Amino acid sequence: MEGLKIYKDVKLNNPIMVAGWPGMGSVALGVVNYMRRKLPAVRFAELKIDPMSVLDSVAVEDGFAFLPKTPRNTFYYTRDPDMIIFEGEAQVPGPDGIRIVDKVLSTAATYGVKKLYTGAAFPMPISHKDRPELYGAANDKVLLSSLSAFGVKTMDSGHISGLNGLVIGFARQKNIDAISILATMPHYAISLPNPRASGAIIDLLARMINFKIDMRALDLYVKDMDEKMSLIEDKVKDVLTIEHEEPESYPVDKKIPEYIMEKIEKMFHEVRGDRTKAATLKKELDRWDLYHLFEDRFLDLFRENR
Repeated sequence: MEGLKIYKDVKLNNPIMVAGWPGMGSVALGVVNYMRRKLPAVRFAELKIDPMSVLDSVAVEDGFAFLPKTPRNTFYYTRDPDMIIFEGEAQVPGPDGIRIVDKVLSTAATYGVKKLYTGAAFPMPISHKDRPELYGAANDKVLLSSLSAFGVKTMDSGHISGLNGLVIGFARQKNIDAISILATMPHYAISLPNPRASGAIIDLLARMINFKIDMRALDLYVKDMDEKMSLIEDKVKDVLTIEHEEPESYPVDKKIPEYIMEKIEKMFHEVRGDRTKAATLKKELDRWDLYHLFEDRFLDLFRENR
């Protein structure tokens, strides 16, 4: 670890921080990268790190092998609202990663940050066209109630991996409230950028922090990725089909994508807790001509309610 280099002396009034590193779907990194370019934000500091601490491969071009550039860890600021945006270009595992998180949080505390947001992907058996659902995790239970007012569901259990997760855990040691917003995305495409998920988080942050941002460039990116994802999803549909263990129950000539069946199972679970979602489940069953197979189970939801 080397240290913090200040490029510009800035005074901020109770700033919020939004931080992000690479991860599944480049969701968190997509959030901070787009925000700092479009708000726009001004670079004022950089965390210099030892290049030896992040090397895990060698770059090759036309047969020539060379060491890649050291990933940058940059701080930006905005006015109205006063906000610090931190963009880390690489995940750093182990003790060095923890030291990076500690330095980011120490810098945040120095500038008076009391609340920090980060993002993450929530892989689910959904289509790329489905509108992302947002889930939240926080290092303070009071913060969770504030998220529900914006339609964010509570993440019941699991892990948020990498520095995007660790930062909200270590933030409590600096007396910083921290929230992670997770956006759902297709589990078969976690290695591809998902601007739709990043956009959903940006839209939420704009409402929570109260800032305006031009989303047109991101919308074009979403459209471009949709075309690529459609091709991938068509191939997935051909490969991930239900294996019919009971031919009398499932038509042999009907291929139902596995992710659709998993989605339907998830919807049945949700309807048990909220009967108002039954119409959405019925619509999905009809869309795939599956209602006649699930009719008894569907009706049992309401018999259980009585």
